Amino acid sequence: MLYNLLAPLADDYGVLNLFRYLTFRTGGALMTALFISLVFGGPFIRMLKARQKKGQPIRSDGPSGHLIEKQGTPTMGGFLILLSLVSSTLLWADITSHFIWIAVAVTLGFGLIGFADDYIKVTKSSSRGVPGKLKFMLEVIIAAAAAYWIFKLVNPGVAVPFFKDLIIDIGWFAIPFAAFVIVGASNAVNLTDGLDGLAIMPVIIAASAFGLISYVVGNAVYSDYLQITQVPGTGELAVFCGAIIGAGLGFLWFNAPPAMVFMGDTGSLSLGGALGTVSVITKHELVLAIVGGLFVLEAVSVMVQVASFKLTGKRIFHMAPLHHHFEAKGWAESTIVIRFWIIAVVLALVGLSTLKLR
Repeated sequence: MLYNLLAPLADDYGVLNLFRYLTFRTGGALMTALFISLVFGGPFIRMLKARQKKGQPIRSDGPSGHLIEKQGTPTMGGFLILLSLVSSTLLWADITSHFIWIAVAVTLGFGLIGFADDYIKVTKSSSRGVPGKLKFMLEVIIAAAAAYWIFKLVNPGVAVPFFKDLIIDIGWFAIPFAAFVIVGASNAVNLTDGLDGLAIMPVIIAASAFGLISYVVGNAVYSDYLQITQVPGTGELAVFCGAIIGAGLGFLWFNAPPAMVFMGDTGSLSLGGALGTVSVITKHELVLAIVGGLFVLEAVSVMVQVASFKLTGKRIFHMAPLHHHFEAKGWAESTIVIRFWIIAVVLALVGLSTLKLR
């Protein structure tokens, strides 16, 4: 909004020329989202505690320590993330950009599904929320609609890392593939959100990587130099990613161990959907699997555990997702969280290396 209001006046007022720079507006979105989170976080958490007498219901089949340590902690902290993320994005981004509205729409759509899930859990004091099949169906509808919107603007196709300008045309399959990426990313982040601070920092790291990817993919000079396919207009998504980083850092202030609030499905589903959407628009879906490799590992651990138990009656891990496996082995929660953060940083750097190694 500030860009649309102030950038046209830059010829008359030189200082306003700053609003024409994506880097300036990305930094502005980051700081605005962080500020909103820090200012409203405390009062918001107090409101949640007053309304949620018992806090987030803790699964009885999870780690036994969680029943004592995390009982009574309020959830739905993802609403704070959405507030700061969306408001700062609309304040600093070019609001005529279709890509911005697609990213915001998916984020809010998945956030609404997560909110309904969290609300049912809290009001019924149960770990069961929206039925799984209904939740999945709604996610697919939103993701498919977003994919259709995206491919009305850009040519469908999947870019292959490590190859120069190689785009695989998958025809009509582009929409279900894109929907799979968005829904998969959303649920992978949701599965990772099981320990204090565990999910939000890898989301921040992935958003940082995709902020850079969005910037170079949308820039004719940089995309030509790096020999990657340019998608004009994606630079605005750097502002969106900056807002994710700021909102995430603000939330981490309150979610750091011991957590004062959990993001819940409201936050995890929306943030995962946001990352998936950015990866589809920038044609870096396969790079998301590298940058967000930690989320992939968590999701795969669940699928492997379920498949193994159904086929053989035996479990491969002590408990799934993967972070619970290490809890069951006796690792301290802080140890798991920090080591997983380190893995997320390494994977993000590997993913970014694909921009140059071609």
